[in-house]
Amino acid sequence: MTDKLQNQEVSHAEVDAETAGQRLDNFLLNRLKGVPRSHVYRLIRSGQVRVNSGRVQARYRLQAGDSVRVPPVRRRVQPHIADPGSGLAWLAERIVYEDDRLLVVDKPSGLAVHGGSGLEFGLIEGLRSLRPALKTLELIHRLDRGTSGCVMVAKRRSALRQLNRLLREGGVDKRYLALVRGQWQHGTLAIDTPLTVSREGSAAKVRTDVDGKAALSRFRLVNHFGTLASLLEVEIMTGRTHQIRVHAASVGHPIAGDERYGDREFNARCERLGLKRLFLHAQLLQFVWPDSDEEFVVSAPLPEELRNVLDQLG
Repeated sequence: MTDKLQNQEVSHAEVDAETAGQRLDNFLLNRLKGVPRSHVYRLIRSGQVRVNSGRVQARYRLQAGDSVRVPPVRRRVQPHIADPGSGLAWLAERIVYEDDRLLVVDKPSGLAVHGGSGLEFGLIEGLRSLRPALKTLELIHRLDRGTSGCVMVAKRRSALRQLNRLLREGGVDKRYLALVRGQWQHGTLAIDTPLTVSREGSAAKVRTDVDGKAALSRFRLVNHFGTLASLLEVEIMTGRTHQIRVHAASVGHPIAGDERYGDREFNARCERLGLKRLFLHAQLLQFVWPDSDEEFVVSAPLPEELRNVLDQLG
């Protein structure tokens, strides 16, 4: 794909009430579509970006009435942005819910939620290209790259603030389906083992650690497949990196297709049944809007490739 470069003049953006509370770096990344993330941070560090004529850090939270100086940049304009249908029709078809403040996407396995770590394109970048007229499109939460299912994206800053608060307070019911090794005999099991994240290059490696961050998952049996595997429903009350995968492995039932925390022999057997990915799917999100007491429920069906594996097991 050939990109062309486009100049941009100095501009000053006035922060309104809807944008207030957003971090400066996220504000710029959304505004300067096509500019590499590393260059945006360089503009902030060098002082070329100013807020109310002063230098601020990337994590600065914008306030209503702030004036943001956006310097001239040379940014890449990708042809498919002007014609989303040519390259992003598949993404539009994966939007399972949308209203004036929120959309929910059934993310496929293999797609990162955002670019970075060598990836130029992720779910949020795709949505911003698909809907260039929307002023705000921000991830409310994340899924691992290998996990499929429901991801919420805010179309308004007010919705982002409300749902971030609900997530912190445990007010969002998040349910997953996972195929694990062996015959699950724990009934309904809550695992509250703390977790610690370390880095191996750009990849995260998570381990159980009594001094780590609190993490709580609840596992419930859905179906047995002899002694080979079990299908579980998993509810998470915290959202730590790789939480379900590490908690499942910690009790001797790693998730099928998990190359980092899983069992090689079990993965090979599942692969012969047609499994080519991590068997973890975010199937349901449920919460009550704080400002209206209206209940919100959305779900995404188990992908066909995972249903086929269950058929082979059955």
